[in-house]
Amino acid sequence: MALPVQFRIIQHHLRTAQEHEKRDPVVTYYCRLYAMQTGMKLDSKTPECRKFLVKLMDQLETMKKELNDNESISQEVVGNAHIENYALKLFLYADNEDRAGRFHKNMIKSFYTSSLLLDVLSVFGELSEENIQHRKYARWKATYIHNCLKNGETPQPGPIGMGEDEEADDFGAEGFSGLGLSHGGSFRGGPPSQASEDQDHSSVPGSAPGIGFASGPGSAPSGPPTTNYNNIHIPPGAHAPANTPAELPPPAEAVKPVPMPRSVPTVDPTLLSAQQQGGIQLSPEDFTKAQKYCKYAGSALQYEDVGTAIQNLQKALKLLTTGKE
Repeated sequence: MALPVQFRIIQHHLRTAQEHEKRDPVVTYYCRLYAMQTGMKLDSKTPECRKFLVKLMDQLETMKKELNDNESISQEVVGNAHIENYALKLFLYADNEDRAGRFHKNMIKSFYTSSLLLDVLSVFGELSEENIQHRKYARWKATYIHNCLKNGETPQPGPIGMGEDEEADDFGAEGFSGLGLSHGGSFRGGPPSQASEDQDHSSVPGSAPGIGFASGPGSAPSGPPTTNYNNIHIPPGAHAPANTPAELPPPAEAVKPVPMPRSVPTVDPTLLSAQQQGGIQLSPEDFTKAQKYCKYAGSALQYEDVGTAIQNLQKALKLLTTGKE
């Protein structure tokens, strides 16, 4: 079954879902959920679109049953934290590479994938202003660097003058349609077989990943770029936080590892022996926010991001003891 041309705007979210199917099924689930919700808004009446959406719904139902013991699926707060942390790790990796003047296909892919995952966050509610800006910047940077490399130019590193309405101008809403970008890495690094699998799936031109449908006539984009990035492979550990060394192949001679310093936020001493102040009445919304901060901290620790974990735990403790953020 062909990917309906009306759904071109979600083809890269579906591709991202497919690329993470074995490595991170939580990302796959929410990418498909976003694609389904967006598809319903775009066209739920045309027969081909309805058929496509029904297939997608069936997939989501199957995944939900298979992952029913996964908190990131059963609890939206945890799922939100999982997707947001992953998107921002990709963003930080790409941003660090950009500011260091290291321009390559992996960082373009990371910028663009982070923008797609920030789209996906909308399944949990409205995006924060900060995430809206991250998404706009990531998509614009991916486009800008891609075009520079394609034209043999050297991109300017770091933030440079982006117009108010500038966002992936050359690619429009579909973004990097037709580039066939594949995501062959993860924060902790997966076995080479996963990277190869990702590349094999993404090498099918114009496919609608995650469902296994071939794209029909007219669904291929007509944007200007023709470069094909099928063989992108993000090295294991490439998405580690900026203060965490990426995993590298063992050197020829044994070298004694040198621990990298970690920047840890200062702990507010008043919170060390914090007790709830008398007369504080916490609302249900306060409890939900505190729970959210704790979930964010737990998710950050999965990626050994101590700084983010401490910040979120301090926010939760302050809210519970003072009733204020």
